[in-house]
Amino acid sequence: MFTGLIEDIGRLHSMQPTVTRGGEEGGVDFWIEARFSAGTGGGLGESIACDGCCLTVVAWEGARFRVQASLESLRVTTLKHWKPGRRIHLERALALGARMGGHWLQGHVDEVVHVRESFEEGASRVLAVEMPKALAYGFVPKGSVALDGTSLTITRLDETCFWINLIPETLLRTHLGDKKPGDALNLEVDILAKYVARLATLGHLNPRQVAP
Repeated sequence: MFTGLIEDIGRLHSMQPTVTRGGEEGGVDFWIEARFSAGTGGGLGESIACDGCCLTVVAWEGARFRVQASLESLRVTTLKHWKPGRRIHLERALALGARMGGHWLQGHVDEVVHVRESFEEGASRVLAVEMPKALAYGFVPKGSVALDGTSLTITRLDETCFWINLIPETLLRTHLGDKKPGDALNLEVDILAKYVARLATLGHLNPRQVAP
């Protein structure tokens, strides 16, 4: 689990096809540079959210680690567009007993969305982002949403779009202030909204119609 509070902005060092034991290519390996290392709470098998995508660490070299993305991850996230030099939001998994900030995140991207507008408002920057119709159940004013792994508050919304306000601290700690109209973002809807929507759907069904 994650909280959507970005620990570091890493940088994509290099990438290469993932080679299976049978010698076939089956995804992509990413080498990412970060300010934390295996000696500061990291390790093989650790989950790290990279721009909101939960990926598993398979190697460490100092402050550089390697993660593997499956073909499915490439299909449903912005990972397929990554190039060396890209700045990446990084968050290690929540430690037991740590203070809880942001909101609960799984690092499971629901959909790739695009920025509609970006403009300054006082000391902040406002982003207007497209809202997928199929996920509209997960959006409410003042509710939580995650973009590229960052926990954010929805300030307002209409039938096709939602707005978020990036305060100076968020602009300092993330790369969201660099986003322009048309740029893609990884979206994760609040998990509580997903369960409520699921229960509401099941409430209209005969229990015998629901598969065990």
